[in-house]
Amino acid sequence: MADEMPLRKISDAFKDLAATVNSETSDIEVAPFSRACSLVSPLFGCLGIAFKFAEMDYVSKVNDLSKASKSIATLQALLDHDMEANCVRNAGSHSRNLLRVKRGLDMVRILFEQILVSEVKGLLWSVCGQRFGGPFGGLKCEGLFLTNLVLDVECLGSRCDVSLSLAHLVGLGNAFLVEGGNSLKDPASKAYGQVFAPHHGWAIRKAVAAGMYALPTKSQLLRKLNEDDASARIQMQNYIAASAPVILYVDKLFHSRNLGIDW
Repeated sequence: MADEMPLRKISDAFKDLAATVNSETSDIEVAPFSRACSLVSPLFGCLGIAFKFAEMDYVSKVNDLSKASKSIATLQALLDHDMEANCVRNAGSHSRNLLRVKRGLDMVRILFEQILVSEVKGLLWSVCGQRFGGPFGGLKCEGLFLTNLVLDVECLGSRCDVSLSLAHLVGLGNAFLVEGGNSLKDPASKAYGQVFAPHHGWAIRKAVAAGMYALPTKSQLLRKLNEDDASARIQMQNYIAASAPVILYVDKLFHSRNLGIDW
């Protein structure tokens, strides 16, 4: 991945898809959708053996959508085509592959969210210790992470209410960052647990759990992606914001046809 910055390519591609969704005047075409999804593939490879199964499955299904784009224009038409052929839930159908790809996108979205959460939690705990005496000074500090990336800090025992934005915390400097913010085990475990685990059997879940101990650190992942903390934070936030309406759009395509998404 030398001289490439895949996170930026990913966020830019999904911004374009999100713009299409938000315009409410046109449908997402299969070709740009599959191209954007293909840019996500290297991320799974960077996560190592824990997500090797996801990488192989995701790549094969994105390739299928790419091939389908040569004869099917939009995602709506893709689902309608399979419905007419009565093959929506068949193994290898375009609709089934679309649903699996959507889960891959959602897993990455939640992974990025959890990486940012863990990063801010690391900063939060250290800020509590530096400014309010806890946790290192005996006070119990608790942080509530909100959807707008603003933290309400409550130091119990000697109550102090503080609102700190992510930008303010980051502005305090990396000197406050603790080791907990560098591990991907918790973010990856939560992302897997929310998206893939409900659809996997016991054997796969156990294998993935074991593989979590071989995950790279966040620093190692960013080096593979040619990003530093600041630039990666921006691109992750961009992907989270842009992918959300695209994922919701795909979900609505299935729900509006009474196909469901939990299969």
